[in-house]
Amino acid sequence: MWYPSTVTAAPAVEPVSLAEAQEQCGVLQAETHFNALLGRLIKAARGHAEEYCNVVWAAQTIASPCDSFADLVRLPHGPLSSIVSISYLDAHGEAQTVADSVFEARKDGLEPSIALKPGQSWPRIRHGSRITLTAVFGGSVPDDVQHAMLMLIGHWFVNREAVVTGTIATTIPMSVDALLCNHRRGA
Repeated sequence: MWYPSTVTAAPAVEPVSLAEAQEQCGVLQAETHFNALLGRLIKAARGHAEEYCNVVWAAQTIASPCDSFADLVRLPHGPLSSIVSISYLDAHGEAQTVADSVFEARKDGLEPSIALKPGQSWPRIRHGSRITLTAVFGGSVPDDVQHAMLMLIGHWFVNREAVVTGTIATTIPMSVDALLCNHRRGA
């Protein structure tokens, strides 16, 4: 069983650049007073796309605790970029790290896993302790996911409050959800 993860190194680069958000919102690059707002909207749009798809789009380091090595057959996040470490408490309660020679990463798109290398076995862990996988997740963002993020940014830029009065609004079918639905993990 996987437990809540912790981001140990936040994304250095967002999937949507400030210039792309400015273009989507019709903001001139010289209008720098919108940059802070657009930066927040970029992060919010990425967060929405990541939650909706259950996918990490911007590369970031995440520590994820689990109960046993058997949990590594389906990682809690995807796509997997690299493994930083797999740590655990041995039977004597000493902190240990699994050697890279014991396992291999299977970077199967949105459904990555970790498997034993031939002839290897997982170490014994202290009863009741947790194993922590620290890995870099995220990577390239499909064009339609990036476009969905841009649509959200544009919508939120124009509609900055939760309620709009005096207008008739209609949801456009085949919009953000339609762009994201094909990239849902575990759906």
